[in-house]
Amino acid sequence: MLKKTVTPCKIAFSTPAADKLLINVAGDWVIGNDFPPIGDVQKNLEQHSSLRQISFNTEELLAWDSGFLTFLIKVRDICTQYEIEMNKEGLPEGVQRLLTLSSAVPERKGARRETVREPVLARIGVKALDFVRASGEMLGFIGEAFLVFVRLLSGKARFRRSDIALIIQECGPQALPIVTLISFLVGLILAYMGAVQLQMFGAQVYVASLVGLGMARVMGALMTGIIMAGRTGASFAAQLGTMQVNEEIDAYRTLGISPMEFLVLPRMLALILMVPLLTLYADLVGILAGLFVGVTMLDIGFMEYYHQTVVSLTLTQFAVGLIQATVFGVLIAIAGCMRGMQCGRSASAVGEATTSAVVTSIVFIVVAAGVLTIVFNQLGI
Repeated sequence: MLKKTVTPCKIAFSTPAADKLLINVAGDWVIGNDFPPIGDVQKNLEQHSSLRQISFNTEELLAWDSGFLTFLIKVRDICTQYEIEMNKEGLPEGVQRLLTLSSAVPERKGARRETVREPVLARIGVKALDFVRASGEMLGFIGEAFLVFVRLLSGKARFRRSDIALIIQECGPQALPIVTLISFLVGLILAYMGAVQLQMFGAQVYVASLVGLGMARVMGALMTGIIMAGRTGASFAAQLGTMQVNEEIDAYRTLGISPMEFLVLPRMLALILMVPLLTLYADLVGILAGLFVGVTMLDIGFMEYYHQTVVSLTLTQFAVGLIQATVFGVLIAIAGCMRGMQCGRSASAVGEATTSAVVTSIVFIVVAAGVLTIVFNQLGI
C-alpha cells in the first residue's frame, strides 16, 4: 500500500493595502505536519504598525483538520491583542463555522468556582441545626430499637435465629486474640504504674489490689468496649451501609420485613451477650498480667499475690464492671447500626459511616463510663 505524500505547510504574507495584511496559506495543514511558527504572524504585525485587518487566501490549501483550526485561533488571539480585525471570508466554510462556534460559547454562569467565606454566626447556626437534626435522628433510632426489644419480649419480632449465632461467632470468639493482647498489656501497665509508687513505701503487695480493682471495675469493661467499637461497631456500620448502597434494605421494606427486626436486632443481641463475657475474660487476663509482673519483677510470692487479690475483689466489683460492659454493648450496637442505616448511596458514604460509627461509639463509651462512675460512687458501691 502506497503511503500518501503530505505537502509541507506554508504561509506567505502580502499587503494589498497599507492597512491590510493578506496571509496566503498552502499545503496540507493536518496533524503530524510541521506548521509554521505563529511568531511569524506576530512579527509581521509588529513591522506594519498601521495594519487594521488580516485576511486569508486559501486557494492553495490542500487539506486541513483541527491543527489548522488551532493555528487560526492563535492568530485570532494575536489580532485581539493588537486590536486588529480578522476577516474570515477567505477561509473554507467549515473552518469559518468552527471558528464562529469556538468564540460563540459564553462562559457558563457559576462555572468558575468562587470561595465565599460564610460569617461566623452563620456557620455556628448551621452546625447547631445539624446537631439538632442529628439528635432527633438518634432519638428516633433509639426509640425504634426500644420498640423492637418490646416486640422481642412479646415474641412478635421476626428475625433468623441463625443470624444471632453467626454474629456471636464474629464478635465473640473471633475477638479473643485482640482482647487477650490488649488486656494483658493493660494489666502490665497498671502493675508497673502502681509498683513505681508503692515500692517507695514498701507496699508493693498492694499492686495486686490495684490491678484487680482497676480491671474488674473499669479497665476491663472500658478496654473491651473500645476494642469492640473499633472492630465490631465499624463492621456493623460497613455491613449495613453496603446493604443501603445496594438497596437491600429498601428491598426488605418493600417485602414488608422490618430492617430493625431482621438486621439490627440480631446484632444488638449478640453484642449485649458477648461484651460482658469478653469483659470477664479481659479481667482475668489483666489480673494474670499483674500476677506476672508481681511474681517476676516485684519479688511477690504467688500465694501472697493470690491472697491479696482474693481479699480485694468481691462479686460487687465484678458486678460493677459487668453493668458497665452491658451498657457499652448496647451503645456500640446502637452507634454501629444507626450509622449503617443512615449511610448514603455511595462508596465514600460507607467509609464515612464506618468512621462515624467508631467515633460515636467511643464517645458514648467514655461519657457512659464517666456517668456510671459518678453514679456508683454516689451509691457507695
